[in-house]
Amino acid sequence: MPFYKKQLRLPLTNYQGPRLYFVTIVTANRSPYFADLTTGRWLIAMLLETAAKFSFSLHAYCAMPDHLHFLCEGRSDACNLTKFVEVFKQRTAHEFTNLRSARLWQKRYYDHILRPNEPAEAPACYIWSNPLRKNLCTNPREYPLAGSQTIDWMKNNPSPKNWLPPWKKVL
Repeated sequence: MPFYKKQLRLPLTNYQGPRLYFVTIVTANRSPYFADLTTGRWLIAMLLETAAKFSFSLHAYCAMPDHLHFLCEGRSDACNLTKFVEVFKQRTAHEFTNLRSARLWQKRYYDHILRPNEPAEAPACYIWSNPLRKNLCTNPREYPLAGSQTIDWMKNNPSPKNWLPPWKKVL
């Protein structure tokens, strides 16, 4: 019996256009590369640059020591999340490997397409509260590797609004 690789992605048309996407990318072997603030700031700069290149707005982002969360939205019908993430992972992995001679990312990544009536604030607060849940800070506003291009999150209360990524929901 042949082995078939499980298809994790929806049809490509689901990843095109002005939609909201929650994305998580995990480091290889869960290595805590971004615990180093210089590396974490480099990663965020690369994320911002790549998002701009592919016409995505970043509503929320947070680089944890061993993974990256972000909530993004395409700004036009031509936007393509799979290309955005693919190029981001390739560019960062190539640069990182040249500097550290180590693999940066796991092969796959997790994405969740928010429904049209699902507001961005709840998953954004989940992202910003991640360092608090992991005891990396006492106030999410103190964490240096989190932010937003579109939401003045420092003025909002970035506490989780009862939102969980689908993989964490209990059936």
